[in-house]
Amino acid sequence: MRDDEASSRTAILAIGNTLIATLQGSIDDRAALALKDDLSRRVVATAASGVLIELSAIDIVDSFIGRVIADIAAVSKLLGARVVVAGMRPAVAITLVELGLELPEVETAVNTEQGLALLGR
Repeated sequence: MRDDEASSRTAILAIGNTLIATLQGSIDDRAALALKDDLSRRVVATAASGVLIELSAIDIVDSFIGRVIADIAAVSKLLGARVVVAGMRPAVAITLVELGLELPEVETAVNTEQGLALLGR
């Protein structure tokens, strides 16, 4: 997959000082790494104080994608932004728990509206 194809699977929108990344369909390792890089650059470029990662269109995740989400949160925190993951399906949450993945820097919300409220939008 080319970088432009990877980016097309994840739309990143800015609303005020909050970035919203919407993951669409299945996301492969290259797209996940592109997301991490893109979000890091955008947090710095926009001086974002919050990042919302919308997962409602994701049916399954693996340990790599879970680690990338944790990395995004850690990097964002170092850059001064909080991370909220919204719209996680029960199967995704169960998979993350079964894989033993912890997301200590990540807050969660049932939906995008609740996620934006956590980030003060």
